[in-house]
Amino acid sequence: MAQADVIIENEQSVCGFTPEMETAIRQVVDMVLEQEGFAQSCEVSVLIVDDAAIQALNKEHRGKDAATDVLSFPMLEFDAEGRIVSADEAFGGALLLGDIVISLPHAYAQAEEYGHSPLREVGFLCAHSMLHLLGYDHEQGEAERRVMREKEEKALAALGLVR
Repeated sequence: MAQADVIIENEQSVCGFTPEMETAIRQVVDMVLEQEGFAQSCEVSVLIVDDAAIQALNKEHRGKDAATDVLSFPMLEFDAEGRIVSADEAFGGALLLGDIVISLPHAYAQAEEYGHSPLREVGFLCAHSMLHLLGYDHEQGEAERRVMREKEEKALAALGLVR
């Protein structure tokens, strides 16, 4: 399996972004790719922001003027069978999968609400967003939402990021 080149930038100072979180993000990206059988060299960008920054992005790109936990910006297009139909290549021939934006304050708050660690929540948000980058869309109905949840939990369990 090809590993992803994961570019992580922390642009917030509200909550502690730990080295363990950075490691978990890289591991989750690789685990989701492995579990999905995605063997191509690829690049994923992960931006860690505060609620104000994610609210601005959510308003600009989705027309929703509210903070959210994570946003996904896929660069690939897939057909109904999950095959890539269009893609941009980065330098060196790696596919650009897309961008993930995580609100770290939102992740901390949700971790407290759900009774698990912020590390696990960041891992969950990353897994969720990776599935979006690979063409999954829970907006298509309950069945797709369940499929995504099972895949998210499988990836997190494989990495020991359990509740």
